[in-house]
Amino acid sequence: MIRLHNITKKFNQNKDEIIALRDINLFIEKGEWINILGPSGSGKTTLLNLIGGMDAPTAGMITVGEFDLAQLSEKEKRRYRRNYIGYIFQDFRLLPQYTVLENTMLPLIPYQPHGLKEKAMQILKNLGLEHRLNQTPEQLSGGEKQRTAIARALINDPPILLCDEPTGNLDAGNRDIIVEILNDLSKRGKTILLVTHDPVLAKNGHKRYDLRDGVLRESVPR
Repeated sequence: MIRLHNITKKFNQNKDEIIALRDINLFIEKGEWINILGPSGSGKTTLLNLIGGMDAPTAGMITVGEFDLAQLSEKEKRRYRRNYIGYIFQDFRLLPQYTVLENTMLPLIPYQPHGLKEKAMQILKNLGLEHRLNQTPEQLSGGEKQRTAIARALINDPPILLCDEPTGNLDAGNRDIIVEILNDLSKRGKTILLVTHDPVLAKNGHKRYDLRDGVLRESVPR
């Protein structure tokens, strides 16, 4: 489970103080799919980075399972991300010099070299990319790039998926494919926290929240 208690995040920009998140409280059960809807600049990515241990709040406490993130050393945070977090980005973040298979394997090559290739090939097969293993990102469609990014996020079999606008660069057809994949992962027990500005995508999952000007509110279905 994920718990955010009175989370505030401030930045200094050109001598001005920017409050990205204001007194956020959020509880996510294991296996829940939570959508957070909001416009660009509303604090959505900042929230994901805090839960992923890539940034720290200015105030408040974040616990993920047994971990109080504020108490982890940098080495422990890296291990936490490697073992518990899968991150799916809007812009894919694939390395252009590597193939689909190599991009998928990259996060675990220094840690789990044995059997990693076979594991990556199976994940890519499950995502319909078995015919693209030796292609580089420039040879892929947008939907194939996003499925490759999902495969990379799944290589460590993380219990938590953080999804930052995962369909933002896709057309409606490819968006529907990614939604189907996420629904399958949700049914398999993955905890999903997805941020988006797409109200169609936000219809999926268990709960929806709106984040505007750093303030988070649960959205009541009409």
